[in-house]
Amino acid sequence: MLSAKSREQKVPSTRIGRLANFGGLAVGIGIGVLVEAAKKSFNFSRNRNEEKALLSSSSILSEANAERIVRTLCKVRGAALKLGQMLSIQDDAFINPILQRIFERVRHSADFMPTKQMLKALNQELGPNWREKVEFFEERPFAAASIGQVHLARLKDGREVAMKIQYPGVAQSIESDVRNLMAVLKMSNTLPEGLFPEHVVKVMSQELALECDYHREASCTKKFKELVKDDPFFFVPEVIDELSSKRVITTELVPGFPLDKAEELDQEIRNKICFKILDLCVRELFEFRFMQTDPNWSNFFYDPQTGKVALLDFGATHSFEKEFTDQYIEVIKAAADRDREKVLKKSIDLQFLTGYETKLMKDAHVDAVMILGEAFSSLQPFDFSCQSTTQRIHSIIPVMLKHRLTPPPEETYSLHRKMAGSFLICTKLRAKISCKPMFDQAYSKYWQKGC
Repeated sequence: MLSAKSREQKVPSTRIGRLANFGGLAVGIGIGVLVEAAKKSFNFSRNRNEEKALLSSSSILSEANAERIVRTLCKVRGAALKLGQMLSIQDDAFINPILQRIFERVRHSADFMPTKQMLKALNQELGPNWREKVEFFEERPFAAASIGQVHLARLKDGREVAMKIQYPGVAQSIESDVRNLMAVLKMSNTLPEGLFPEHVVKVMSQELALECDYHREASCTKKFKELVKDDPFFFVPEVIDELSSKRVITTELVPGFPLDKAEELDQEIRNKICFKILDLCVRELFEFRFMQTDPNWSNFFYDPQTGKVALLDFGATHSFEKEFTDQYIEVIKAAADRDREKVLKKSIDLQFLTGYETKLMKDAHVDAVMILGEAFSSLQPFDFSCQSTTQRIHSIIPVMLKHRLTPPPEETYSLHRKMAGSFLICTKLRAKISCKPMFDQAYSKYWQKGC
């Protein structure tokens, strides 16, 4: 939904205009550092360690500089804002806690286009007569995100629809936006060692390019709608083709509310929602090999009238090759069986590890996989409200970042984002569900079918 902090502000639509904003951010941060260093110089007796502290990350990530970063990302939007929003869900064991708070503010504060710029984008994409196809169109968006904003409209047949309009210039500036943001983060010395930033830039740029293609999103939406057409719990809204293009996508408006509003529902209902979402996650990977990888709360709408959940936003949908899922299902199976030796072997086969890592790194990796496999190993209902998965995983992350020799397989960036998000939903809704039968059934069906 549109944040109270969101403002109407024109999106810089040219690469030069976007670069100028990042250049202004870098200069502003530099000035901010000097100001902070000057302030500190009055409060420290000048020994060598304290002189080093004058240009520490706390100077770079001062409140004033934090505000500069938030303001710039919310203005340019696009890939840089998307990356910032992705990083906002990371714990402060992964990134600097000051930086994490900056991105949390960014996640809730995307600005929206002025009406004139928005209408120009619609006319360019749908033609000047697009209004003849609708009975009503609300010019103020009800939601604004990193890549586009969403408007309410009503068709001639009375159906209410959501029209998502992409910000101009976003698709053409993906790689430069990501590199500009990474440069700012590198300057702040706040990204952890072992992140393989060049690999991150490559993967993120590829993913965001796919998300900016609304023709592809419409196709993925239709495919997913077909995949779950017989599911009694999930449904996917229809795409309105005559109001869709490469930069605009229109779908039926769905009833209900996002899952972050479902915390006070009855335990039985919360358990059912979480079981179905986790089961869908397993099916997406091992049955469909086709997964919507954005676990944002707002992509799942629960309708209390029907007891169903609508699945939304298929821009981040990915297919997985059988060669990958053949290996990955065995890693999960080994973790569920509590077989550390097999977890290590299958992780090397899948190229999570080279096999030449230190024992410390190998043990940390296996520990992380074993922790994630706990829910699938328990014969009793797993109580997500009491588990300490997040804390234990994050206690291991610094070791893995420091000693990792190779970046993870590219497929796992989006996959693990979806899996972590699904587990987080179960945790937030305090679910108590049996997960072992769910995975055991999926494992048996996978090899029976030969997938």
